[in-house]
Amino acid sequence: MTDPEAARAEKLSRELDSAFRNRADLYRLLLDELTGELGAEKAEAIMIRTIEQRGKEVATAAFGRFGPNDAPAIGEAFLAVSPDGGLMYPTDVERGPDHIAFKVKRCPLKDAWVEAGVGDEKLATLCRIAGAFDRGLFEATGVRFDNVTWTPGHGSGCCHIALTNRDAAG
Repeated sequence: MTDPEAARAEKLSRELDSAFRNRADLYRLLLDELTGELGAEKAEAIMIRTIEQRGKEVATAAFGRFGPNDAPAIGEAFLAVSPDGGLMYPTDVERGPDHIAFKVKRCPLKDAWVEAGVGDEKLATLCRIAGAFDRGLFEATGVRFDNVTWTPGHGSGCCHIALTNRDAAG
């Protein structure tokens, strides 16, 4: 890669990270506004429903060719389109014949919330809200989906996602 190409790639990487952080700021501000108007429980429920619906919309385009027993293939397709070549959401991946699991080590949304001074309780709420996108995305395929979002004591990483073929034992 030539120097101008490398500089452009680095600039695009920074801009992409900034766009994801902007998304995080919007979630945080929307939660604050909705909580003030409707209360914490209703605000979280509205945001979760909305963000989960967006995940379902994306699933149609991203995973429409897969079925409920294609969990490993869905997971690999997900990794293949991870922003910035996977650098934005680095993961540890566990693969099996009927499942795939991700431990997300870094999330630009969580990073932005921590930098904004969000406390642990609100951080856990925002992570649950953001995790609704993944639920919508993966449950729309019919695979079994499990997601543990960040909570206090969870460590420095982020969410843990597991996809399993619908008909797998267990």
